[in-house]
Amino acid sequence: MKNPIKDYSIKLLFLLFCLLFTLGRVEAQKMDGIERDRFKTMLSNIKKAVKDDYFDPNYKGINLDERFKKASDRLSEVNTAGEAMGVIAQVLLDFDDSHLFFYPPSTNVGVEYGWRMQMHGDKCFVTIVKPKSDAEAKGLKVGDQIVSIQGFRPTRKDLWKMNYYFNVVGKRSNMALSVLSPGETEPRQLQIDAKIKQKEKVITKEQFLYDYFKQDTRSAVEFNYFKYVGGTTVWKMPTFGIEPENIDTIMGKLKGTSLVLDLRGNGGGLVVTLERLAGYMFDKDLLIAELKGRKEMKPQKSKTKGSEAYAGKLVVLVDHESGSAAEIFARLVQLEKRGIVVGDVSAGAVMQSRGFVTATGASGEVLYGASITNADVIMSDGKSLEHVGVQPDYVVIPTGEDVAKQRDPALAKALELAGTNVSSDDAGKFFRYKWTENTKKEEIIEIEVK
Repeated sequence: MKNPIKDYSIKLLFLLFCLLFTLGRVEAQKMDGIERDRFKTMLSNIKKAVKDDYFDPNYKGINLDERFKKASDRLSEVNTAGEAMGVIAQVLLDFDDSHLFFYPPSTNVGVEYGWRMQMHGDKCFVTIVKPKSDAEAKGLKVGDQIVSIQGFRPTRKDLWKMNYYFNVVGKRSNMALSVLSPGETEPRQLQIDAKIKQKEKVITKEQFLYDYFKQDTRSAVEFNYFKYVGGTTVWKMPTFGIEPENIDTIMGKLKGTSLVLDLRGNGGGLVVTLERLAGYMFDKDLLIAELKGRKEMKPQKSKTKGSEAYAGKLVVLVDHESGSAAEIFARLVQLEKRGIVVGDVSAGAVMQSRGFVTATGASGEVLYGASITNADVIMSDGKSLEHVGVQPDYVVIPTGEDVAKQRDPALAKALELAGTNVSSDDAGKFFRYKWTENTKKEEIIEIEVK
Protein backbone atom coordinates (compact mmCIF):
# COMPACT_ATOMS: atom_id res chain seq x y z
CA MET A 1 0.00 0.00 0.00
CA LYS A 2 1.31 3.42 -0.90
CA ASN A 3 0.13 5.40 2.09
CA PRO A 4 0.66 4.50 5.77
CA ILE A 5 -2.61 4.18 7.66
CA LYS A 6 -3.07 5.35 11.22
CA ASP A 7 -5.61 3.87 13.64
CA TYR A 8 -6.54 7.13 15.34
CA SER A 9 -7.93 7.55 18.81
CA ILE A 10 -9.00 10.61 20.74
CA LYS A 11 -5.34 11.40 21.50
CA LEU A 12 -4.61 11.65 17.79
CA LEU A 13 -7.59 13.78 16.80
CA PHE A 14 -5.50 16.93 16.99
CA LEU A 15 -3.27 15.44 14.30
CA LEU A 16 -6.35 14.91 12.16
CA PHE A 17 -7.34 18.52 12.81
CA CYS A 18 -3.89 19.67 11.64
CA LEU A 19 -4.32 17.74 8.42
CA LEU A 20 -7.76 19.20 7.85
CA PHE A 21 -6.46 22.74 7.88
CA THR A 22 -3.68 22.19 5.38
CA LEU A 23 -4.11 22.24 1.59
CA GLY A 24 -7.70 21.52 0.61
CA ARG A 25 -9.37 23.11 3.59
CA VAL A 26 -12.09 25.66 2.75
CA GLU A 27 -11.67 29.24 4.04
CA ALA A 28 -8.14 29.14 5.46
CA GLN A 29 -7.56 32.90 5.45
CA LYS A 30 -5.32 34.52 8.07
CA MET A 31 -7.00 36.07 11.08
CA ASP A 32 -6.24 39.37 12.77
CA GLY A 33 -5.92 40.25 16.45
CA ILE A 34 -9.59 41.18 16.80
CA GLU A 35 -10.68 37.81 15.46
CA ARG A 36 -8.17 36.02 17.69
CA ASP A 37 -9.64 37.75 20.77
CA ARG A 38 -13.10 36.78 19.56
CA PHE A 39 -12.16 33.10 19.57
CA LYS A 40 -10.68 33.46 23.05
CA THR A 41 -13.99 34.94 24.19
CA MET A 42 -15.78 31.93 22.67
CA LEU A 43 -13.45 29.58 24.53
CA SER A 44 -14.02 31.42 27.81
CA ASN A 45 -17.81 31.37 27.47
CA ILE A 46 -17.85 27.68 26.59
CA LYS A 47 -15.67 26.95 29.61
CA LYS A 48 -18.23 28.71 31.81
CA ALA A 49 -21.09 26.71 30.28
CA VAL A 50 -19.23 23.44 30.90
CA LYS A 51 -18.25 24.50 34.42
CA ASP A 52 -21.83 25.45 35.30
CA ASP A 53 -23.84 22.69 33.63
CA TYR A 54 -21.73 19.60 32.82
CA PHE A 55 -23.36 16.60 34.48
CA ASP A 56 -20.17 15.41 36.19
CA PRO A 57 -18.94 17.96 38.79
CA ASN A 58 -15.53 16.30 38.58
CA TYR A 59 -15.45 16.76 34.78
CA LYS A 60 -14.35 13.13 34.26
CA GLY A 61 -11.12 13.88 36.14
CA ILE A 62 -10.12 16.64 33.73
CA ASN A 63 -8.53 19.74 35.24
CA LEU A 64 -10.83 22.29 33.64
CA ASP A 65 -8.67 25.35 34.30
CA GLU A 66 -5.52 23.66 33.05
CA ARG A 67 -7.15 22.21 29.92
CA PHE A 68 -8.77 25.49 28.86
CA LYS A 69 -5.57 27.44 29.69
CA LYS A 70 -3.63 25.25 27.26
CA ALA A 71 -6.29 25.82 24.62
CA SER A 72 -6.13 29.59 25.19
CA ASP A 73 -2.35 29.51 24.79
CA ARG A 74 -2.77 27.51 21.60
CA LEU A 75 -5.18 30.15 20.27
CA SER A 76 -2.36 32.69 20.64
CA GLU A 77 -0.28 30.63 18.21
CA VAL A 78 -2.66 29.56 15.43
CA ASN A 79 -2.89 31.58 12.22
CA THR A 80 -6.33 30.93 10.78
CA ALA A 81 -9.93 30.91 11.95
CA GLY A 82 -10.17 27.27 10.94
CA GLU A 83 -7.29 26.33 13.20
CA ALA A 84 -8.85 28.32 16.05
CA MET A 85 -12.16 26.46 15.67
CA GLY A 86 -10.26 23.19 15.71
CA VAL A 87 -8.57 24.10 18.99
CA ILE A 88 -11.91 24.87 20.67
CA ALA A 89 -13.51 21.73 19.24
CA GLN A 90 -10.67 19.58 20.52
CA VAL A 91 -11.07 20.79 24.11
CA LEU A 92 -14.59 19.38 24.26
CA LEU A 93 -13.79 16.22 22.32
CA ASP A 94 -11.14 15.42 24.93
CA PHE A 95 -14.00 14.60 27.32
CA ASP A 96 -14.88 11.63 25.08
CA ASP A 97 -18.56 12.42 25.55
CA SER A 98 -21.00 11.83 22.68
CA HIS A 99 -23.16 14.85 23.56
CA LEU A 100 -20.47 17.42 24.37
CA PHE A 101 -19.22 19.31 21.32
CA PHE A 102 -18.65 22.78 19.84
CA TYR A 103 -20.97 24.56 17.39
CA PRO A 104 -18.53 26.80 15.50
CA PRO A 105 -19.71 30.03 13.86
CA SER A 106 -21.62 29.37 10.67
CA THR A 107 -20.23 30.49 7.35
CA ASN A 108 -21.90 31.18 4.03
CA VAL A 109 -19.93 28.34 2.45
CA GLY A 110 -21.39 24.85 2.16
CA VAL A 111 -19.62 21.68 1.04
CA GLU A 112 -21.11 18.57 -0.55
CA TYR A 113 -18.69 15.65 -0.85
CA GLY A 114 -21.01 13.58 -3.03
CA TRP A 115 -20.91 10.36 -1.01
CA ARG A 116 -21.76 8.91 2.42
CA MET A 117 -20.24 6.19 4.57
CA GLN A 118 -21.27 3.97 7.47
CA MET A 119 -19.74 1.38 9.79
CA HIS A 120 -20.91 -2.21 9.45
CA GLY A 121 -19.18 -4.23 12.12
CA ASP A 122 -15.60 -2.99 12.26
CA LYS A 123 -15.47 -1.92 8.61
CA CYS A 124 -16.58 1.32 6.98
CA PHE A 125 -18.41 1.18 3.64
CA VAL A 126 -19.64 3.69 1.08
CA THR A 127 -23.44 3.62 1.25
CA ILE A 128 -24.47 6.14 -1.41
CA VAL A 129 -22.74 8.05 -4.21
CA LYS A 130 -24.29 11.14 -5.74
CA PRO A 131 -25.03 10.83 -9.47
CA LYS A 132 -22.83 13.04 -11.69
CA SER A 133 -20.56 13.94 -8.76
CA ASP A 134 -16.76 13.90 -8.85
CA ALA A 135 -16.94 10.89 -6.53
CA GLU A 136 -18.86 8.97 -9.18
CA ALA A 137 -16.55 10.21 -11.93
CA LYS A 138 -13.47 9.08 -9.99
CA GLY A 139 -14.91 5.58 -9.62
CA LEU A 140 -16.13 5.53 -6.02
CA LYS A 141 -18.83 2.86 -5.70
CA VAL A 142 -21.46 1.82 -3.19
CA GLY A 143 -20.02 -1.09 -1.23
CA ASP A 144 -16.43 0.15 -1.39
CA GLN A 145 -14.66 -0.23 1.93
CA ILE A 146 -13.11 3.01 3.19
CA VAL A 147 -9.62 1.95 4.23
CA SER A 148 -8.54 5.49 5.05
CA ILE A 149 -9.55 9.14 4.73
CA GLN A 150 -6.71 11.65 4.63
CA GLY A 151 -4.48 8.81 5.88
CA PHE A 152 -6.66 7.92 8.86
CA ARG A 153 -8.59 4.68 9.31
CA PRO A 154 -12.26 5.06 10.30
CA THR A 155 -13.17 3.16 13.48
CA ARG A 156 -16.47 2.49 15.24
CA LYS A 157 -15.46 4.57 18.23
CA ASP A 158 -14.36 7.69 16.42
CA LEU A 159 -16.16 7.82 13.07
CA TRP A 160 -18.58 10.44 14.44
CA LYS A 161 -15.64 12.68 15.33
CA MET A 162 -14.25 12.32 11.82
CA ASN A 163 -17.65 13.22 10.36
CA TYR A 164 -17.85 16.17 12.77
CA TYR A 165 -14.53 17.56 11.60
CA PHE A 166 -15.18 17.11 7.88
CA ASN A 167 -18.75 18.42 7.92
CA VAL A 168 -18.73 21.04 10.69
CA VAL A 169 -15.30 22.26 11.74
CA GLY A 170 -13.02 21.57 8.80
CA LYS A 171 -14.92 21.53 5.51
CA ARG A 172 -12.66 20.60 2.61
CA SER A 173 -12.59 21.24 -1.11
CA ASN A 174 -11.09 17.79 -1.75
CA MET A 175 -10.48 14.54 0.06
CA ALA A 176 -7.97 11.70 -0.31
CA LEU A 177 -9.45 8.22 0.03
CA SER A 178 -8.02 4.74 0.05
CA VAL A 179 -10.79 2.30 -0.89
CA LEU A 180 -11.18 -1.42 -1.47
CA SER A 181 -13.98 -2.85 -3.62
CA PRO A 182 -15.47 -6.29 -2.87
CA GLY A 183 -13.18 -8.97 -4.28
CA GLU A 184 -10.15 -6.66 -4.51
CA THR A 185 -6.97 -7.28 -2.52
CA GLU A 186 -5.16 -3.97 -3.07
CA PRO A 187 -6.74 -0.60 -2.20
CA ARG A 188 -6.91 2.10 -4.83
CA GLN A 189 -6.20 5.76 -4.09
CA LEU A 190 -8.74 8.44 -5.02
CA GLN A 191 -8.59 12.23 -4.80
CA ILE A 192 -12.20 13.43 -4.80
CA ASP A 193 -13.25 17.06 -5.25
CA ALA A 194 -16.16 18.44 -3.25
CA LYS A 195 -18.82 20.82 -4.53
CA ILE A 196 -18.47 24.23 -2.90
CA LYS A 197 -21.65 26.29 -2.70
CA GLN A 198 -22.66 29.64 -1.27
CA LYS A 199 -25.33 29.79 1.42
CA GLU A 200 -27.32 32.59 2.97
CA LYS A 201 -25.61 34.33 5.88
CA VAL A 202 -26.85 33.12 9.26
CA ILE A 203 -28.14 36.06 11.31
CA THR A 204 -30.54 34.61 13.90
CA LYS A 205 -30.33 31.87 16.52
CA GLU A 206 -33.14 30.03 14.74
CA GLN A 207 -31.19 30.04 11.46
CA PHE A 208 -28.04 29.01 13.32
CA LEU A 209 -29.71 25.96 14.87
CA TYR A 210 -31.32 25.06 11.55
CA ASP A 211 -27.87 25.17 9.96
CA TYR A 212 -26.70 22.46 12.36
CA PHE A 213 -29.90 20.46 12.76
CA LYS A 214 -31.69 20.73 9.42
CA GLN A 215 -35.32 19.69 9.69
CA ASP A 216 -37.15 18.03 6.84
CA THR A 217 -39.93 20.17 5.38
CA ARG A 218 -42.40 17.29 5.13
CA SER A 219 -44.81 16.46 7.92
CA ALA A 220 -43.65 14.06 10.61
CA VAL A 221 -46.04 11.39 9.39
CA GLU A 222 -44.75 11.65 5.82
CA PHE A 223 -41.20 11.45 7.16
CA ASN A 224 -41.85 7.89 8.37
CA TYR A 225 -41.99 5.03 5.89
CA PHE A 226 -44.07 1.84 5.79
CA LYS A 227 -43.90 -1.42 3.89
CA TYR A 228 -46.49 -4.16 4.33
CA VAL A 229 -45.32 -7.73 3.79
CA GLY A 230 -47.67 -10.61 4.56
CA GLY A 231 -48.89 -10.08 8.09
CA THR A 232 -46.00 -7.76 9.00
CA THR A 233 -45.65 -3.99 8.95
CA VAL A 234 -42.14 -2.64 8.46
CA TRP A 235 -41.97 0.84 9.97
CA LYS A 236 -38.81 2.75 9.12
CA MET A 237 -38.56 5.53 11.70
CA PRO A 238 -35.69 7.90 10.82
CA THR A 239 -35.89 10.08 13.95
CA PHE A 240 -37.49 10.65 17.34
CA GLY A 241 -37.30 14.37 16.54
CA ILE A 242 -41.05 14.64 15.95
CA GLU A 243 -43.84 15.82 18.22
CA PRO A 244 -45.29 12.99 20.35
CA GLU A 245 -48.79 13.58 18.98
CA ASN A 246 -47.58 12.29 15.62
CA ILE A 247 -47.07 8.85 17.15
CA ASP A 248 -50.85 8.70 17.70
CA THR A 249 -51.42 9.13 13.97
CA ILE A 250 -48.62 6.78 12.94
CA MET A 251 -49.93 3.93 15.10
CA GLY A 252 -53.01 3.88 12.88
CA LYS A 253 -50.81 2.79 9.98
CA LEU A 254 -49.78 -0.51 11.59
CA LYS A 255 -51.37 -3.59 10.02
CA GLY A 256 -51.14 -7.32 10.57
CA THR A 257 -49.94 -9.31 13.56
CA SER A 258 -46.29 -8.29 13.74
CA LEU A 259 -44.15 -5.17 13.51
CA VAL A 260 -40.56 -4.65 12.44
CA LEU A 261 -39.52 -1.25 13.78
CA ASP A 262 -36.49 -0.16 11.77
CA LEU A 263 -34.43 2.28 13.87
CA ARG A 264 -31.29 2.00 11.75
CA GLY A 265 -29.85 5.44 11.11
CA ASN A 266 -32.14 6.93 13.80
CA GLY A 267 -29.94 9.23 15.87
CA GLY A 268 -32.58 9.93 18.54
CA GLY A 269 -34.63 13.04 19.26
CA LEU A 270 -37.26 14.00 21.81
CA VAL A 271 -37.67 12.17 25.11
CA VAL A 272 -41.43 12.87 25.11
CA THR A 273 -41.73 11.10 21.77
CA LEU A 274 -39.79 8.12 23.10
CA GLU A 275 -42.14 8.01 26.08
CA ARG A 276 -45.22 8.19 23.84
CA LEU A 277 -43.99 5.34 21.63
CA ALA A 278 -43.21 3.20 24.69
CA GLY A 279 -46.75 3.82 25.93
CA TYR A 280 -48.08 2.24 22.74
CA MET A 281 -45.68 -0.73 22.80
CA PHE A 282 -45.97 -1.91 26.41
CA ASP A 283 -49.04 -3.02 28.37
CA LYS A 284 -47.89 -1.42 31.63
CA ASP A 285 -46.46 1.86 32.89
CA LEU A 286 -42.67 1.83 32.87
CA LEU A 287 -39.68 3.57 34.35
CA ILE A 288 -37.58 3.89 31.21
CA ALA A 289 -34.44 5.43 32.71
CA GLU A 290 -33.13 7.56 35.55
CA LEU A 291 -31.22 10.76 34.82
CA LYS A 292 -27.98 11.30 36.73
CA GLY A 293 -26.83 14.91 36.80
CA ARG A 294 -25.87 17.64 39.20
CA LYS A 295 -29.48 18.47 39.90
CA GLU A 296 -32.39 16.18 40.61
CA MET A 297 -34.20 15.42 37.36
CA LYS A 298 -37.44 13.70 36.55
CA PRO A 299 -36.86 10.15 35.24
CA GLN A 300 -37.99 9.08 31.82
CA LYS A 301 -41.32 7.27 32.20
CA SER A 302 -44.01 5.92 29.92
CA LYS A 303 -47.72 5.51 30.56
CA THR A 304 -49.34 2.61 28.77
CA LYS A 305 -52.16 3.20 26.32
CA GLY A 306 -53.87 0.14 27.80
CA SER A 307 -56.27 -1.42 25.34
CA GLU A 308 -54.91 0.83 22.58
CA ALA A 309 -51.37 -0.52 23.02
CA TYR A 310 -49.93 -2.61 20.20
CA ALA A 311 -50.06 -6.28 21.23
CA GLY A 312 -48.45 -7.89 18.19
CA LYS A 313 -44.99 -9.41 17.84
CA LEU A 314 -42.23 -6.77 17.89
CA VAL A 315 -38.79 -6.89 16.24
CA VAL A 316 -36.49 -3.86 16.42
CA LEU A 317 -33.66 -3.17 13.97
CA VAL A 318 -30.59 -1.14 15.01
CA ASP A 319 -27.19 -0.35 13.52
CA HIS A 320 -24.11 1.72 14.31
CA GLU A 321 -26.01 4.93 13.52
CA SER A 322 -28.86 4.17 15.94
CA GLY A 323 -28.28 6.57 18.82
CA SER A 324 -29.76 8.12 21.95
CA ALA A 325 -33.56 7.61 22.11
CA ALA A 326 -33.36 4.84 19.48
CA GLU A 327 -30.90 2.94 21.65
CA ILE A 328 -32.93 3.51 24.80
CA PHE A 329 -36.07 2.12 23.14
CA ALA A 330 -34.24 -0.94 21.78
CA ARG A 331 -32.69 -1.69 25.18
CA LEU A 332 -36.06 -1.20 26.87
CA VAL A 333 -37.53 -3.85 24.57
CA GLN A 334 -34.79 -6.24 25.69
CA LEU A 335 -35.03 -5.46 29.40
CA GLU A 336 -38.81 -5.89 29.42
CA LYS A 337 -38.60 -8.98 27.19
CA ARG A 338 -41.12 -7.35 24.86
CA GLY A 339 -39.45 -8.31 21.59
CA ILE A 340 -36.27 -9.09 19.70
CA VAL A 341 -33.46 -6.73 18.63
CA VAL A 342 -31.63 -7.45 15.35
CA GLY A 343 -28.71 -5.83 13.52
CA ASP A 344 -25.40 -4.29 14.54
CA VAL A 345 -24.29 -2.90 17.91
CA SER A 346 -25.75 0.59 18.26
CA ALA A 347 -23.81 3.85 18.57
CA GLY A 348 -23.38 4.00 22.34
CA ALA A 349 -24.25 7.71 22.26
CA VAL A 350 -26.74 7.95 25.10
CA MET A 351 -26.56 11.07 27.24
CA GLN A 352 -28.85 14.06 27.78
CA SER A 353 -27.73 17.51 26.74
CA ARG A 354 -28.87 21.08 26.34
CA GLY A 355 -28.04 23.48 23.54
CA PHE A 356 -25.99 26.55 24.40
CA VAL A 357 -26.05 29.31 21.75
CA THR A 358 -24.70 32.82 22.18
CA ALA A 359 -22.95 35.55 20.20
CA THR A 360 -19.79 37.61 20.18
CA GLY A 361 -18.62 40.66 18.25
CA ALA A 362 -19.27 44.38 18.65
CA SER A 363 -22.95 43.97 17.83
CA GLY A 364 -23.35 40.28 18.59
CA GLU A 365 -23.11 39.35 14.93
CA VAL A 366 -21.13 36.09 15.35
CA LEU A 367 -23.25 33.20 16.64
CA TYR A 368 -21.66 30.08 18.11
CA GLY A 369 -22.45 27.54 20.80
CA ALA A 370 -22.08 24.05 22.15
CA SER A 371 -23.99 20.95 23.13
CA ILE A 372 -23.51 20.59 26.90
CA THR A 373 -24.15 17.19 28.50
CA ASN A 374 -26.27 17.71 31.62
CA ALA A 375 -27.18 14.10 32.52
CA ASP A 376 -26.17 10.48 32.15
CA VAL A 377 -29.01 8.11 31.31
CA ILE A 378 -29.22 5.02 33.54
CA MET A 379 -31.45 2.16 32.39
CA SER A 380 -33.48 -0.02 34.76
CA ASP A 381 -30.62 -2.53 34.99
CA GLY A 382 -28.51 0.21 36.59
CA LYS A 383 -26.26 0.61 33.54
CA SER A 384 -25.50 3.39 31.05
CA LEU A 385 -25.42 2.74 27.31
CA GLU A 386 -22.80 5.46 26.68
CA HIS A 387 -19.82 3.94 24.83
CA VAL A 388 -21.49 0.52 25.14
CA GLY A 389 -24.55 0.58 22.92
CA VAL A 390 -27.20 -2.09 22.53
CA GLN A 391 -26.00 -5.61 21.75
CA PRO A 392 -28.59 -7.14 19.40
CA ASP A 393 -30.14 -10.52 20.21
CA TYR A 394 -29.29 -11.48 16.64
CA VAL A 395 -26.19 -9.82 15.19
CA VAL A 396 -26.52 -9.47 11.42
CA ILE A 397 -23.84 -7.37 9.69
CA PRO A 398 -23.89 -6.70 5.93
CA THR A 399 -20.73 -7.42 3.96
CA GLY A 400 -19.27 -5.08 1.37
CA GLU A 401 -20.82 -7.25 -1.31
CA ASP A 402 -24.22 -6.97 0.41
CA VAL A 403 -23.91 -3.18 0.42
CA ALA A 404 -22.74 -3.12 -3.21
CA LYS A 405 -25.64 -5.28 -4.37
CA GLN A 406 -28.09 -3.46 -2.06
CA ARG A 407 -29.02 -6.60 -0.17
CA ASP A 408 -30.45 -6.24 3.34
CA PRO A 409 -29.77 -9.41 5.37
CA ALA A 410 -30.64 -7.68 8.67
CA LEU A 411 -34.15 -6.73 7.53
CA ALA A 412 -34.61 -10.20 6.03
CA LYS A 413 -33.71 -11.76 9.41
CA ALA A 414 -36.04 -9.37 11.26
CA LEU A 415 -38.90 -10.30 8.94
CA GLU A 416 -38.17 -14.00 9.42
CA LEU A 417 -38.36 -13.57 13.21
CA ALA A 418 -41.62 -11.63 12.74
CA GLY A 419 -43.09 -14.56 10.80
CA THR A 420 -42.57 -13.40 7.20
CA ASN A 421 -39.97 -14.89 4.86
CA VAL A 422 -38.30 -12.47 2.45
CA SER A 423 -34.89 -12.82 0.79
CA SER A 424 -32.15 -10.30 1.57
CA ASP A 425 -32.23 -9.26 -2.10
CA ASP A 426 -35.94 -8.44 -1.91
CA ALA A 427 -35.62 -6.83 1.52
CA GLY A 428 -32.96 -4.55 0.08
CA LYS A 429 -35.48 -3.21 -2.43
CA PHE A 430 -37.98 -1.98 0.19
CA PHE A 431 -36.16 1.22 1.12
CA ARG A 432 -33.66 2.88 -1.20
CA TYR A 433 -31.75 6.09 -0.57
CA LYS A 434 -31.78 8.71 -3.30
CA TRP A 435 -30.32 12.18 -3.75
CA THR A 436 -32.90 14.93 -4.23
CA GLU A 437 -33.74 18.55 -3.33
CA ASN A 438 -36.07 19.88 -0.65
CA THR A 439 -38.37 22.87 -1.02
CA LYS A 440 -35.51 25.21 -0.12
CA LYS A 441 -33.48 23.85 -3.06
CA GLU A 442 -31.06 22.20 -0.66
CA GLU A 443 -29.65 18.81 -1.52
CA ILE A 444 -30.89 16.06 0.78
CA ILE A 445 -30.85 12.27 0.84
CA GLU A 446 -34.28 10.78 1.28
CA ILE A 447 -35.77 7.32 1.32
CA GLU A 448 -37.72 5.90 -1.58
CA VAL A 449 -40.20 3.11 -0.79
CA LYS A 450 -40.64 0.45 -3.45
